[in-house]
Amino acid sequence: MKLKEKVTSLPLTPGVYLMKDSLGHIIYVGKAKNLKRRVKSYFQQSKAHPQKIKKMVANLDDFDYVLTDTEFEAFLLECKLIKELKPHFNKKMKSPRSYTYLVINIVEEKRVLEMAHSLVKNDGNLYFGPYINKHTVERAIVGIKEAFKICCSNPSMKHGPCLNYTLGLCIGMCLGGSALEQYNRILDKIIALLNRTDTEILEEIEQRMLAASEQFQFELAVKYRNILETINALLYKEQVIEFTKANQNIVVIESITESTYKLFLIKGNKILFREKLNNHQKQGNIKNKLLTYFKKTHPCSSIVVSKNELDEAQIIYSYLKSGNCRYRIIPDDWLEAGNESFIDNIFEELLEEMFTINHKTIESS
Repeated sequence: MKLKEKVTSLPLTPGVYLMKDSLGHIIYVGKAKNLKRRVKSYFQQSKAHPQKIKKMVANLDDFDYVLTDTEFEAFLLECKLIKELKPHFNKKMKSPRSYTYLVINIVEEKRVLEMAHSLVKNDGNLYFGPYINKHTVERAIVGIKEAFKICCSNPSMKHGPCLNYTLGLCIGMCLGGSALEQYNRILDKIIALLNRTDTEILEEIEQRMLAASEQFQFELAVKYRNILETINALLYKEQVIEFTKANQNIVVIESITESTYKLFLIKGNKILFREKLNNHQKQGNIKNKLLTYFKKTHPCSSIVVSKNELDEAQIIYSYLKSGNCRYRIIPDDWLEAGNESFIDNIFEELLEEMFTINHKTIESS
């Protein structure tokens, strides 16, 4: 079957597609909410495609696909296959160097804000992350240092002020004294922000942005806005990690059709169970599945989110916050004998929410 004919026969449902070259090697893996529309796009408007896609299409000889019930499952399967197969044209999740940490290093008894590609346990430094995009971390570090003028080029504080001090990029912590005390206060605020205990740093940058705008310094205002966006991107990744590390029992439902939905049981960044159900499925059977699978796992205790697990953690977190599904967190003590009745109410709430959303969607269409 020719490629274009094969594309025409694709379903309009979620799934993963695996592009293959003339030797049968898988050269690219992608996911789609609508398989037919997504795969068809590779053969249309080729001039608008980035160079990577053009090269991939030029080497394309065939493709396979795997259907999923939801886009969420397609996303997870894409992530898994990319890591297992390491296709030539998939770069994003291929190299561990794409993961990085923000670290407060101790350099000659002075704290320094830097970037690291790995976490060294018990080295006395303070790490945040891991983060998927090292360029975001780099921009955040540069932005913070420039905003608060802590770009010191003489961290050892020897031989007088650094060159950046003379250029107005360093507040003078290399000279010690009150400037060093100010520098340490700034670092304390940065740590508090990354720990999400204080947002004063963000508020200060926002005030500077507004002040620059009022003074018609629009380039400076844009610079502060970009710094805010970059820092918020880091904070989002921290939220992903903290949510996953809590290792909570999560029950999720997503509507597929008017009469069916998908049930997921999630703990941390693991899918324990999934099943396609109808709206009239007996809740007792569902509750038994929930109790069985959650009781198999250890009670809620913090887990370490490694580099290899960060992609799945982010996919799950984004899905839960997307509005495409409804979810509840089940406390560990609800799984104990005598407390199972609490779970009945959870399913009733989730199904009612799903029914209400479906009803509104039908009315608006």
